[in-house]
Amino acid sequence: MKYSISFIFVFLLFIAACSGPLDTGNINIENWKNDRYGCSGLRIQDLDELEKIKNSFLGANNQEIIKTFGRPDRVELVDKSQSFFFYFLEPSNACEGVEIEKEPLKVLFRMNAISKVSEVTITTLNP
Repeated sequence: MKYSISFIFVFLLFIAACSGPLDTGNINIENWKNDRYGCSGLRIQDLDELEKIKNSFLGANNQEIIKTFGRPDRVELVDKSQSFFFYFLEPSNACEGVEIEKEPLKVLFRMNAISKVSEVTITTLNP
């Protein structure tokens, strides 16, 4: 009996740790993941939907964001208590053959010290 309670507890922890992708409404996630650095112009097509649902990602953990949107285009560690995941909506300087005249539009997911999303911003500014 003692082992079965322990097994159930460990199993529930395992299930909680294995979170899946988040609900992204009508965003075409396949296009999103295939548009690294915004080079193909596919991500910008979902800008209106992203603006509508961006606050639904608050409280999500970094692994849920990665499972949903794919690996970030850039990660910036600000200090020990926060970091940012960048996903470019417009072509960035990492795109081959693209000359950037202005800072591209991007989605910033601000992660707090426990790797939870505390802010989602769509901006051309850098943190």
